[in-house]
Amino acid sequence: MTTATAIGTFTVRPLDPVEDAPLLHGWVTHPKSAFWMMQEARLHDVEREYMAIAASEHHDAFIGLLDGEPVFLMERYDPGYVELVGLYEPEPGDVGMHFLVAPSDTPVHGFTRAVITAVMETLFADPATRRVVVEPDVGNTAVHALNEAVGFVPEREIQKPEKKALLSFCTREQFTKAVAA
Repeated sequence: MTTATAIGTFTVRPLDPVEDAPLLHGWVTHPKSAFWMMQEARLHDVEREYMAIAASEHHDAFIGLLDGEPVFLMERYDPGYVELVGLYEPEPGDVGMHFLVAPSDTPVHGFTRAVITAVMETLFADPATRRVVVEPDVGNTAVHALNEAVGFVPEREIQKPEKKALLSFCTREQFTKAVAA
């Protein structure tokens, strides 16, 4: 999937758990990535985590590139089998999503919004995807605002083993309307 923006062209490629582990380690352990909950991870912990995701038939990870340079991590999962089992009733076409923007010392205005838009376009490029599901930490107000900007509607707070999360949904129609506004 390719998404052209004013910032540049975003593409997404499958994550290689071994080759990409050093890059990811720097991202997930950075202080700005506290909500990713891997602050204390060692390189082999990151490699092991993404090898498990690569081995799963219900979870995928991708590296997002801007003009060929890695700038974000995207995970897609089936919420009927991963992350949200027993916490809500999945509907046909539900796809779970996580994304992490690489930390930067030189922020670009609108960059994270462009990333989440590219992530959503990638997910909705699959005609089987009817609704995207997210479960960010209730305290992550920055991501709640981003989610709302691309059409997510919060449903309720849920208690996951590792955090209290805000369960939110975005249909294809909600996304299209939000990004057109």
